[in-house]
Amino acid sequence: MLGKLLPREGRFFAMFDDHAALIVEGAHAFLALVRHYADAALRDQYTAEVNTAERNADKVTAEVHRLLHRSFITPLDRDQIHGLINAMDDILDLLQDSSEVMSLYDLQAVSEEVVRLAEISVRCCERVKDVVALLPRLREAAVAEAALKSCEEIDHLESDADRVMRAAMSRLFREEADTRQLIKLKAVYEHLESISDRCEDVANLVEGIVLESS
Repeated sequence: MLGKLLPREGRFFAMFDDHAALIVEGAHAFLALVRHYADAALRDQYTAEVNTAERNADKVTAEVHRLLHRSFITPLDRDQIHGLINAMDDILDLLQDSSEVMSLYDLQAVSEEVVRLAEISVRCCERVKDVVALLPRLREAAVAEAALKSCEEIDHLESDADRVMRAAMSRLFREEADTRQLIKLKAVYEHLESISDRCEDVANLVEGIVLESS
């Protein structure tokens, strides 16, 4: 009976990898969405791809939660597993929310800053995937160092996103005469900047795991 309760340690890590791959998939679909925003058909196609990635990631998150409740032994602290998968899920939720805001607000065109923030989001999500892949081997000094380097890169990207958003907001309030367009773009900027914040949340959690493993 006890053997049935003991998980294969790699199952949690494999599910983290699966989720991270969906994050990157959703981020690339969102970037394609904003790059082809003027084409309504492509816009719908890429929005659907973001939604599909989010739904599939929700399934992975739910499975992690189920396995966590069934498992007697876990490869990481239970709170770390719970916090990490939820933080990862928040990233895709925000990608989906961003695409929904653009649709609900009937945004007719995106600014260059929207594209820039989407590009930074992709890079952040790719670093999240990289660092999650290192989780099984964090006790190795070289791997732990690589994980911390990726976390640092995420921190730098989050700072880049902050700068882009501040510049975008400044230009928006100086140059945009249409109040409705101003409100729409402000909401989009805030959503997109939050994506890098959620990636930084994942980085902070991984840094904590590295410190405990060293």
